[in-house]
Amino acid sequence: MAKKSKKKFSQSLESNKRTEPSKNSAKIVLFVFGVGPIIGIIIFLASKGFFNSPSA
Repeated sequence: MAKKSKKKFSQSLESNKRTEPSKNSAKIVLFVFGVGPIIGIIIFLASKGFFNSPSA
């Protein structure tokens, strides 16, 4: 039987290590892409008079 070559696990672990985003940056991203569009839509609708009561 031929010897099976063993892969070095230390190299694969080092290559898999990535800088994880901090909690603060994650909160900023969630705010910008989650709450930001909602605020933008509200401002747009308010500028078009969507929230004004209709005068009969």
